[in-house]
Amino acid sequence: MSIITQNITKIYGTQVVLDNVNITIGKGEVVGLLGPNGAGKSTLMKILTGYIPPTSGTASIYGHDVLFDTEEVKKIVGYLPEHNPLYLDMYIKEYLEFIAGIHKLGATSRDRIREMIAITGLGPEQNKKIGTLSKGYRQRVGLAQALIHNPEVLILDEPTSGLDPNQLLEIRELIKGIGKEKTVILSTHIMQEVEAVCNRAIIINAGKIVADGSTAELSEIQSHDIVTVEFETRTTEKQLLAIPGVIKAVKVNDLMWKLQAKPGEDIRPRINRFAVDNHLTLLSLHREEHNLEQVFQELTGKK
Repeated sequence: MSIITQNITKIYGTQVVLDNVNITIGKGEVVGLLGPNGAGKSTLMKILTGYIPPTSGTASIYGHDVLFDTEEVKKIVGYLPEHNPLYLDMYIKEYLEFIAGIHKLGATSRDRIREMIAITGLGPEQNKKIGTLSKGYRQRVGLAQALIHNPEVLILDEPTSGLDPNQLLEIRELIKGIGKEKTVILSTHIMQEVEAVCNRAIIINAGKIVADGSTAELSEIQSHDIVTVEFETRTTEKQLLAIPGVIKAVKVNDLMWKLQAKPGEDIRPRINRFAVDNHLTLLSLHREEHNLEQVFQELTGKK
């Protein structure tokens, strides 16, 4: 396994930011670390990179303890923090030369810089100062610095935050390409990000792991079905809540409703019976597919 944490806990004063977190990530996995703001995602990433120590528990990357083998960990981990720390007065190549020097790449520096510029699509901008770049290109520079020493593990904290739709798609494709060869942890609170890029998701809430599995597996753990129904004539919330198994009715328009079912119950046959008994014409009946966003809302209490 490339990454293992055992009972990682982080406490600031009286606040428990991480509470006995246990995860195991294999080589080549692209894992989305999901959670609302303040859930503990960034803290976990900082611990994995050796930036801050845990209060208790252990974490290792390719067998190197992040607390006691910090220098070895830094050799095999690439890290892009949420707030991309770049030297804005430096030119792109100048900055990458500086980073290559930190990693002591020596004679291989020039080739690695050339390769990173190609991989991250920085070619058209490579002779510009970082301060003149768009947010999307600054993120590319951040990815280039995280990759320049050819790490086994790439840790990305909110890498697409603030990007426009075109930049978002470009960075997603870049991360997917990188994930074919490296272990990637991608922190975000955007569900579409995980569904588009990752093959596994870990949901963290209030410092605890509340779900862990493939995106397909997690999409199926939602306990409540949502059924969208449209009648030819008006009906009322009171009538719909009287249907056995319906626990919530939300009006979409005069004729359409979203009905939430009790956990594990299929209310569609009962809706049909309701329509027949009340002489209503049923125009449409559709059970919504479960998705990761609904699961996230249910598990983190963000309704």
